[in-house]
Amino acid sequence: MLEMAEIIRRYGPQYRAKYGERMLPSHRQAMRAIDVCRTPALGGHVYHCEECDETEYHYHSCRNRHCPKCQNGKAQEWLEKQQDLLPATPYFMLTFTLPSELRRVARSHQMLFYHLLFRTSADAVQKLAHDPRFVGGRMGMVGVLHTWGRNLSYHPHVHYVVPAGGLAADGTWHPSRKNFLLPVKALSKVFRAKFRDALRKCDPDNFA
Repeated sequence: MLEMAEIIRRYGPQYRAKYGERMLPSHRQAMRAIDVCRTPALGGHVYHCEECDETEYHYHSCRNRHCPKCQNGKAQEWLEKQQDLLPATPYFMLTFTLPSELRRVARSHQMLFYHLLFRTSADAVQKLAHDPRFVGGRMGMVGVLHTWGRNLSYHPHVHYVVPAGGLAADGTWHPSRKNFLLPVKALSKVFRAKFRDALRKCDPDNFA
């Protein structure tokens, strides 16, 4: 199976030559880290067994959070731990995305826009979730940021996995309807308003 590191080694030089000036420093750093991960370039340890006279070489990991070799194991461990925390209830997936008109600015100010995307979308969900017509309580949320679409175009969006219910102020569990969580049109309207207001409060120098 072809690994990400091999793809970067084969095509990374041409990609950087063509797009290097537009790449963020963090992106270049991630490519370098994945390229040399678990190779002699990072050094390693030698393990020798005197009984069987076997010697093994283990090269160091890059520990970059974008490296599939380094993070896949940790991700699986984290997922297994979360299983014990999940309430026994159905779940819904919610997706929030930025309008196409903002994507060019977002790509140049990723830290700011990703932070606002997470914060305002989560606030919008909680606002409607507290409405007794829908849930009547505060919901737990697990969100994952995706920055590319299926056609490999820049398309930042967040996927949330949320339980079909929430905790009321008195600590009781309020289940939602099995086939309905929150009204999409209302949720979209609240999210857009919150994102707009948050963006207006940002320092204009952030976009210089």
